[in-house]
Amino acid sequence: MSETNDTGNNQGGRKPLTVARKSAGTVKQSFSHGRSKQVVVETKKRRAVGPGGSGPTPSDNAPAKKTDTLEARLIATAKKLGITVDELKARQKVLLERKAEEANRAKENIQVEAAQDRLRTEQERKATEAREREEAEARRKAEEEARKAEEAAAAAAADAPATVDAKPARGRSKQDAAADASVPEPTAEEAAGRGKRGKGKDDRSDRSRDAAARTVRDSGERRRGKLTISSALGDDADRQRSLASLKRARDRERERRFGGGEQREKVSVEVTLPETITLQDLAGRMNERVADVVKFMINQGEMLRGNDIVDADTAELIAEEFGHTVKRVAESDVEIGLEGEADDPASMKPRPPIVTIMGHVDHGKTSLLDALRSTDVVSGEAGGITQHIGAYQVQLKSGQKITFLDTPGHSAFTAMRARGANATDIAILVVAADDSVMPQTIESINHAKAAGVPLIIAVNKIDLHDAQPEKVLTDLLQHDIQVESMGGSTQAVQVSAKSRIGLDELTDAITLQAELLELAANPDRAADGVVIESQLDKGRGPVATILVNRGTLKRGDIVVAGAQWGKVRAITDERGQQLADAGPSLPVEVLGLDGAPDPGEPFVVVDTEARAREITEYRVRNKRQVSGKAGAAARASLDQLLSRLKDGTVETSELPVVVKGDVQGSVEAISMSLDKISTEEVRARVIHGAVGGISESDVLLARSSNAPIFAFNVRANKQARDLAEKEGVEIRYYSVIYDLIDDVKSTLSGMLAPEKRETFLGYADILEVFNITKTGKVAGCRISEGKVVRGCGVRLLRDDVVIHEGKLKTLKRFKDEVNEVSSGMECGMAFERYEDIRVGDKIECFQVEEIARTLA
Repeated sequence: MSETNDTGNNQGGRKPLTVARKSAGTVKQSFSHGRSKQVVVETKKRRAVGPGGSGPTPSDNAPAKKTDTLEARLIATAKKLGITVDELKARQKVLLERKAEEANRAKENIQVEAAQDRLRTEQERKATEAREREEAEARRKAEEEARKAEEAAAAAAADAPATVDAKPARGRSKQDAAADASVPEPTAEEAAGRGKRGKGKDDRSDRSRDAAARTVRDSGERRRGKLTISSALGDDADRQRSLASLKRARDRERERRFGGGEQREKVSVEVTLPETITLQDLAGRMNERVADVVKFMINQGEMLRGNDIVDADTAELIAEEFGHTVKRVAESDVEIGLEGEADDPASMKPRPPIVTIMGHVDHGKTSLLDALRSTDVVSGEAGGITQHIGAYQVQLKSGQKITFLDTPGHSAFTAMRARGANATDIAILVVAADDSVMPQTIESINHAKAAGVPLIIAVNKIDLHDAQPEKVLTDLLQHDIQVESMGGSTQAVQVSAKSRIGLDELTDAITLQAELLELAANPDRAADGVVIESQLDKGRGPVATILVNRGTLKRGDIVVAGAQWGKVRAITDERGQQLADAGPSLPVEVLGLDGAPDPGEPFVVVDTEARAREITEYRVRNKRQVSGKAGAAARASLDQLLSRLKDGTVETSELPVVVKGDVQGSVEAISMSLDKISTEEVRARVIHGAVGGISESDVLLARSSNAPIFAFNVRANKQARDLAEKEGVEIRYYSVIYDLIDDVKSTLSGMLAPEKRETFLGYADILEVFNITKTGKVAGCRISEGKVVRGCGVRLLRDDVVIHEGKLKTLKRFKDEVNEVSSGMECGMAFERYEDIRVGDKIECFQVEEIARTLA
């Protein structure tokens, strides 16, 4: 029998190789085209494997044996792995499933990549077709314009005389004529055939023939572009269009196709210009390209880039040149509208009064506030004096609330008292009955008058045996303070903080004064107020004590305070309790600012962080400019000082110091106090003052400047202490401000040059001049007045004119050196490094004493 493949007829007429079996050992191979071949095949039988050498044939038991072999392999693998066969099968099943998943995933990836390739190919095909369509459209339009030009030229040639027709057209070359001649005219039969074939085929054949004819005719002038009158007349028969001309034509065509041909309508905008602006920002505000603005500046002779800054006048000229209108603004305009709109009287609600307690040091201000608050704050202040502005709110028995600001009374805290007076509604002037009016009392009166706040006089310590309250009221008349008992309008209350006398009368006076002022605020608006104090807390970061004037401050508000800003993270009162919000007249501590703001700075809530950054950046730049001007003024004064040093009129010694304090107000007070005790000869200069503990950077700065570090209520960390000990930097710790000031004053006093006091001793007349070997000239003198002491100062007078001042080198009586010669006696005198002495000269003897000086 033979086995053949019937599908060979479909393989292009070729028959595949087939195998036909004639016998057990012969095979017939059939080939194409009827060829065949007999092949002898050797057939081998499998040897049966089984007991006794006889067993089932492989063809009978092959599946069973294969199964047994597989089971045996599974059992052996399971034993090797130490698991059961079922577990091994489960593992194999999981592996097969994973391989199937991976195969499916690979197949899906291949399909996705194939789809992406197809999509890219389709996009490229569409882009190519679109490009070809655009090029075909451009060619069609060019051919249409050429055809119209040819028709116009043909019409012009038809109007010419007949003699011209016999000659070749001037606008055509010999190649064109040959091309026209090579195209045969259609015969009648061809025309009839075209008519039979139909109009559509006729049109297509005509277009093909015309295109072929045009190709042949224009082969020599293809690059010359469309036909013009000059070319038709033959003026440029031999000229060809240049490659640059073709490129320009293609660029114009491309620009026309993509909308460049239509001129974009110019839109004039109003450009807001600050005092300085970059070219890139200016171009953005004008809706112009940066490259156009830079190109304009280069044409004006200014080689500028997009990041370069120009002033407002230059920016205005640029904007007007581009056809825009200009609106000039200043950098300070960023603060316009920061305070918000004025409150509607209908929305105003009564608010607690803000009362500032002022007065001289140790007159009982904080003790009086303790009595009102029933607390003990005075024990927490070092030395028993207030060195910070304390802000508290007290609720009276009647339910009314009063906010108190306790200001320091020491002379160093003038700025703190001024801030307290400016942030208050009512000022209480505390005067001790046994001490009467003192310097800081007068200063507090002046601050209150400058702030325009009403005063209430609290005469304290009336329980002392030497108290004279009437004398206090009388002394106040000298400063234009007239109390009600003396016919004035100022309330006066006699109190005793220690004995708790007159406290109710004082609160009644505050309440009455608040009713007269009709204090009110709108709580339903964005909050604003003033910064009372600020500090750096190690665990909480920058902490600002603020007083809310209007509105309600809430957690999450974006606050701008001076040159600092931040989002309010926490609000706490003076007792440390967390608050969700703070209304008008409430003093609170705020966490979340990016730095410690300066005390006295206003704070306000803004809408966005961008607005806050804009305001703080402007304020930082403004502060930098102010400090730069101050530095220039300081340099100018230093130049003047140097010129005076050259003249010998003054000698100045400087003590550089580094000041670190617990709060910003303390650092400010220390700096101001050091400036006040400085003189032209010695001065203390604060090279760095900040809040917070002493760090390693402070030690390094002090070492480079050879300055001590004054720490006020702060300490140095271990690293800073070790570094200070290693570098030899002195760190002094203080908790009372006047101790620090006294130490600086004593140091500056030691730097003062001692005062020189001159004491007259006597006169001596020169009677004779002797020239002695190894000694020089010696004057023989008689003491006419006073006495002469060896080593004293001398002046040589000639005709009552001082010609030399120096020191006496030798004083002899006869041949012996003596210490002193009295009046009427004769002696020999010689000067140090001076020998121009003559008979008749007069010697004035004096002695200089040095006396140590101290600062006042």
